[in-house]
Amino acid sequence: MPPPAVARAIVSQGVVGVYRPGEDPGARHKQPRPSGARRGERARLPPPFSLEDQRLRLPESPGLGWPRRARSRCPVGPENSSMSQCAYPEDAGYLKCDVDDASETHEESLGEEAFDTVNSSIVSGESVRFFVHVNLQVQPSQAAESELPDGCGLLHTSRKYLKLKNFEEEIRAHRDLDGFLDRASIILNETATSLDDVLRAMLLRLVHKPDNTEPDCNVDLLMAVLFTDAGTPMEGKVHLLSDTIQGVTATVTGVQYQQSWLCIICTSKSLLKRHVCISRLVRPQNWGENCCEVRFVILVLAPPKMKSTKTATEVGRTFATMFLDITFRQKLLKTRTEEEFKEALVHQRQLLTVMDQGPNPSLKNYSISSICVQKSHQPLQHKDFFPVGKGIREDFARRFPVYSLDFTDGIIGKNKAVGKFITTTLFLYFACLLPTIAFGSLNDEITYGAIVIRGICDDYELDFNTFYAWTGLWNSFFLALYALFNFSLIMSLFKRSTEEIIALFISMTFVLDAVKGTVKIFQKYYGISHGNHNADHISVLSLLGLGTSLNTSFHTALNTSLLANPPELTSVSSRSAEHPSRETAVLSLLIMLGTLWLSYTLYQFKKSPYLHPYMREILSDCALPISVLTFSLISSYGFREIKMSKFRYNPSESLFKIAEMQSLSLGAIGSAMGLGFLLSMLFFIEQNLVAALANAPENRLVKGTAYHWDLLLVAVINTGLSLFGMPWIHAAYPHSPLHVRALAVVEERVENGHIYETIVNVWETRLTTLGASILVGFSLLLLPVPLQWIPKPVLYGLFLYIALTSIDANQLFERMALLLKDQASYPPTHYIRRVPQRKIHYFTGLQVLQLLLLCAFGMSPLPYMKMIFPLIMMAMIPIRYKLLPRIIEAKYLDAMDAEH
Repeated sequence: MPPPAVARAIVSQGVVGVYRPGEDPGARHKQPRPSGARRGERARLPPPFSLEDQRLRLPESPGLGWPRRARSRCPVGPENSSMSQCAYPEDAGYLKCDVDDASETHEESLGEEAFDTVNSSIVSGESVRFFVHVNLQVQPSQAAESELPDGCGLLHTSRKYLKLKNFEEEIRAHRDLDGFLDRASIILNETATSLDDVLRAMLLRLVHKPDNTEPDCNVDLLMAVLFTDAGTPMEGKVHLLSDTIQGVTATVTGVQYQQSWLCIICTSKSLLKRHVCISRLVRPQNWGENCCEVRFVILVLAPPKMKSTKTATEVGRTFATMFLDITFRQKLLKTRTEEEFKEALVHQRQLLTVMDQGPNPSLKNYSISSICVQKSHQPLQHKDFFPVGKGIREDFARRFPVYSLDFTDGIIGKNKAVGKFITTTLFLYFACLLPTIAFGSLNDEITYGAIVIRGICDDYELDFNTFYAWTGLWNSFFLALYALFNFSLIMSLFKRSTEEIIALFISMTFVLDAVKGTVKIFQKYYGISHGNHNADHISVLSLLGLGTSLNTSFHTALNTSLLANPPELTSVSSRSAEHPSRETAVLSLLIMLGTLWLSYTLYQFKKSPYLHPYMREILSDCALPISVLTFSLISSYGFREIKMSKFRYNPSESLFKIAEMQSLSLGAIGSAMGLGFLLSMLFFIEQNLVAALANAPENRLVKGTAYHWDLLLVAVINTGLSLFGMPWIHAAYPHSPLHVRALAVVEERVENGHIYETIVNVWETRLTTLGASILVGFSLLLLPVPLQWIPKPVLYGLFLYIALTSIDANQLFERMALLLKDQASYPPTHYIRRVPQRKIHYFTGLQVLQLLLLCAFGMSPLPYMKMIFPLIMMAMIPIRYKLLPRIIEAKYLDAMDAEH
């Protein structure tokens, strides 16, 4: 006979609860009915603690709408029959967490039956997972809560899988256990038999500790928070635990629970710190389906507002991972004192740490995984660069089979994305054309109408077009060598952190260019002295049109300035005729900020609840053209009486004039070779860097990469452009990653209360770039009108928009923002879980120092410091591999450089 104090148990979808016998006087006399038996049949109830197979039937109380029969079978023996498969050492590492598989329950209708039957769903495989039950609450009808027949109510149940805690990677796993050992609350040989009595004893142990730091802790209040029926009209009738974690095994016959332990988690505003209490029961207790033989109860309490890695769920996940091992639980049963219990916990942690060591596929290097031509973690060797042209052949073999799909995907077939292609083409057209005009305009102002290379050519009596052509040819020659000898493999040495430093530097140059342009407008129109603009202080890279901005589109700085007239062709009287006007300066500032505000607001409009989702997506994709056109019209027509600064246009020179290559001496050709080599290093780094960022794993591109082939094409195309004195081209940042983003299907997901965006798939097509290039060519017909109607402040606002949108997914910028955030607002990213917070801030500070080093050389007014800028970029490699590991452990560096 069971002890009188034992309460009968019920379960709803695996949720533990207690039904008090006193609420139904006839409940004890009713016998359970076997699964599949007809109504009215009765079966003999085995002893509550028998090791035989048991099925529990609910008492037919008028106040509960619970299952009349439960098909999930209780275990045979001290553990579930499949417990041997649950031993954690046999199932090490992280388990897949799929949101789509969050709910594994299935309900069937039984016709005239007044109750539902809940099955454990059948899941293939032998993997072990945790089941967590959250957000259970009774939701009575607001109309007539007390007048419902039979006192029925609603119960909301939610389930999700939890990944096992990785004791090798996740730093909080060790800290959670250390915190528990420092102020351990362990109850050995608990004699209470009911769930309520056990939990109350655990809470009293926490409250009455000598070092109790919870002055406002109320046991009754915490007991109420643990269950779902507190403060509801059905209080005392639907007595279910609100939030639990259990170990489960997925077998071919269904989900089977580990029934000897139960982890209960709870959050309360009255708590100031996290608390953990572990209770070992004297005898196994039957507390309902899936908890028929409980020996260990783990209670985790925490305040509601905690850092994402310190929540009650995360702490519970730590201890649940340890208790998942049946061998460890058997060892705990043999411990006699709290010290032995603690020693067993420490030993289990050591076992889990050793077991989790080894290569983890989730920690593949970002750059190596993004460059498909070299995924090996082995260091590069000389043989990797031979035979000549190997990388080009592999790239061609990878891309050629899907070449036709680049023109048909999204156009032919069921899934069409014509509208997406049109809006992306317009975005890419404006993103390429307007920065070209803006860079040329800034270069035009800095050099008084001519790029400074013309001045050097005049000093040494060299033909400008010829010197420019030779520099471009040497640049193309070195790029071709890089492609033939597979030098793109070197980019695999660039870690994610290094790539993001360079990317953030490029974004900063966009902001700097916008500020420079605005300052010049104020100097010109607000009555501030102009200062001495000495052209001699422009570096040699500026001679090539790169001085304005060492960023995304080096070639765009040449587009207007290269074809502009020299200073002597500009009328001095036309400059002096422009009188200072403060209205122009103020309006220019407002136009720039207005362009930024409207473009970024429309870009974020897809997250708003207004309009149809399709319309929101169109407005977001067309944010750039809409904002440019809007504020161009406002500036040109709304404020006609105020003179606005516009870019100059000189159509005096021919676009297709071939340079006379034989007019230079050997010494001049050698000088052009030196400049061409430095320029080729810049082109090589940025071409591969942008390609790696565009092909990052989170973008989910599936058609493969072609790093060597693309570099060779850039060399060939720039050869022709150099002969005609036209701007060079290469992959541009942030245009290329933003182009990928514009073609992506993006979803918002929530993890631990944090909303983040993830790319589901990307339309990989060549039609958008082809269309944008054609539109850029036709734009020559729009000069000078109407393109000259676009004021410079609109272009500067465009710079700010591009810089702001390019840092959205920059991890360096996100970690810099952590310095200003509350810990409770930290996102649950991979580096937050795996790296101590102090190490994260150290690493961020070191990256900021490297960023400042790039800015010192790339933005320096000194002429020759910019010449060595490519060498500084290459120096990022030994800094990452040799210097940083001496300051921060290599495992933490690898974790912060990981993909996810």
